[in-house]
Amino acid sequence: MKSLHAIPVTVSMLLATLSAFNGCATDRSIGSSQEDSIAISERAEATRTIATWNTIALRTTAAGPFSPPQETRSMAMVSAAVFDAVNAIDGQYEPYVAHIMTRRDASLIAAAAAAAHRVLAALYPSSATVLDADFDSTLTHIPSGASKEAGVAAGEAAAEAVLAARTGDHAADHITYVPRNAPGMWAPTPPALLPALEAAWGSVKPFALDSGSQFRPPPPPALGSADYIRDFLEIQSVGVAGSLSRTAAQTEAARFWISTAPQLWNQVARQLTVARALDPATAARVYLLLNIAGADAMIAAWDAKFVMHQWRPVTAIRRAAADGSSPNPLDTTWTPLITTPPFPDYPAGHTVYAGAAETVLDALLGEAGEVSITSATAAGATHRYSTVHAVADEVVNARVWGGVHWRTSSTVGREVGKNVGAIALARVARKR
Repeated sequence: MKSLHAIPVTVSMLLATLSAFNGCATDRSIGSSQEDSIAISERAEATRTIATWNTIALRTTAAGPFSPPQETRSMAMVSAAVFDAVNAIDGQYEPYVAHIMTRRDASLIAAAAAAAHRVLAALYPSSATVLDADFDSTLTHIPSGASKEAGVAAGEAAAEAVLAARTGDHAADHITYVPRNAPGMWAPTPPALLPALEAAWGSVKPFALDSGSQFRPPPPPALGSADYIRDFLEIQSVGVAGSLSRTAAQTEAARFWISTAPQLWNQVARQLTVARALDPATAARVYLLLNIAGADAMIAAWDAKFVMHQWRPVTAIRRAAADGSSPNPLDTTWTPLITTPPFPDYPAGHTVYAGAAETVLDALLGEAGEVSITSATAAGATHRYSTVHAVADEVVNARVWGGVHWRTSSTVGREVGKNVGAIALARVARKR
């Protein structure tokens, strides 16, 4: 693993409960079968608890200010703390940030909940009251005693280590981005004409990459080039609000993927980790790798966006006569189906995340079988997919159908994301 240090954190060490599940020798007494059943039941509940707190985390980030990059950072931090806490008890993998020392019978449920709660409360203090209630509700179902206390302590120790590791990671940096008034260059987009969002995000310290520029793609198609004209004509037709060439299903897909990538892709992780009854450490590792790859995908995307400065389709189409890049007449009222987000086009952040997510989930979970995702931005519609690659395919198309990203931005973004996902898999939480 790259430059993340293992921080020894000691939680009181007493008698350990050992089991064959953890690969340890056990004195199998008359009551051991019943004890094993209880232990297996607790592990299953711990996996469900990890899924529950993933949902709570996404609810919390959704309630905060709109910032896809900030959301991915928060989800990565929560997932890192949960992983290190659970892995400390049920350890099969190298720790991510902290080597937590705890008793072997510490409550996995308490550890997962405490880790997620502590990180979220620190990042979203305005949600503390709701988060405290969620935490209390989780703990209510755990018998009082040393196991519960040790679990809480392990979770809080893991959370503190993650919070400390991300201090000074440049996520709070802000710069004033001055748009370049030239053909091909990004400018604030209608209707709100908002300034560029998180213009400094490409310099945030990655979770697994060496830097945000590690997989920086080549420049986008030049104005007037065959590729540019192809992308221009496609999105001008299919991406406009009242398009006659876009189907109803394509319209729904575009609206479906207005929701942020973490909100949608984490649903796949929840379904599969619970349905397959993965042990808690393995389940926590799925969330960890998905969300740190997703966070690094946003850093990589933002690095390229603010180096390339590519304009959005709405700007290009409304100003086509000024740069001579379109054979079609000037259309100063052209409006995309969905509202254009306030940052440069190339590469498409949603598809960089998609490439990272499909790479990680395919490697960890293989042939997933049918998975489903529900989107709040498409009136609660649920889409079903045969593979995680089919999910990524839809993302690439949806951003074009919505009129907010050029085709090249979407396809190149996906390839960048695949590279990001491969690095996360190679460097993070390897098997011991």
